[in-house]
Amino acid sequence: MDRIKILVVDDESRMRKLVKDFLVKKDYDVIEAGDGQEAVDIFFEQKEIALVILDVMMPKMDGWEVLKEIRAYSKVPVIMLTARGEEKDELQGFELGADEYISKPFSPKILVARVDALLRRSNALAGEKRLETGGIVLDQAAHSVTIDGKPVDLSFKEFELLTYFMENAGIALSREKILNNVWNYDYFGDARTIDTHVKKLRSKMGDKGDLIKTIWGMGYKFEAQ
Repeated sequence: MDRIKILVVDDESRMRKLVKDFLVKKDYDVIEAGDGQEAVDIFFEQKEIALVILDVMMPKMDGWEVLKEIRAYSKVPVIMLTARGEEKDELQGFELGADEYISKPFSPKILVARVDALLRRSNALAGEKRLETGGIVLDQAAHSVTIDGKPVDLSFKEFELLTYFMENAGIALSREKILNNVWNYDYFGDARTIDTHVKKLRSKMGDKGDLIKTIWGMGYKFEAQ
């Protein structure tokens, strides 16, 4: 069986080596890029990259630009790495379609755990069920969503979030429960991460976004029709 390919993008060779060494120990096939332009070139040349670990501050093209290029064509899971810890930077990453966000310095073991979790969830989608309610059809095998017959383009994390809502229709879900199930127990984010994704998901769903109800002080509930 071919090893899973991961693209590691960072202008610091020491950081790339650190991340690569830990991923290779888990039997991942690691491809390196030293700047944003090289990352984009490699991503579109190598058709089987399963996940991207992407630094923000880089020459030629920064991580935000690389993420925009990737998201224009692919929903591949992307983990952003950055020395910045400001909330606005994290929210910008999620707005652009990042799946995880890790601030430097970080534990390589935690990074690998998040890589494992993201890949498990993305691979686990294959062959699973189809969910339908209120004109929304979510096909987990095809990783597609249609609303009243029209396709809706969701990021990987938005797709996971809608899946979790639809699987738990009618049940009040706390933000903590959503974090644990959609972002996994080892995610160190907070409620703003969920709120940002829900806002974007509602917007993409149009009128059907109203099916995701806010429960003030607690979380959300998806109301099946």
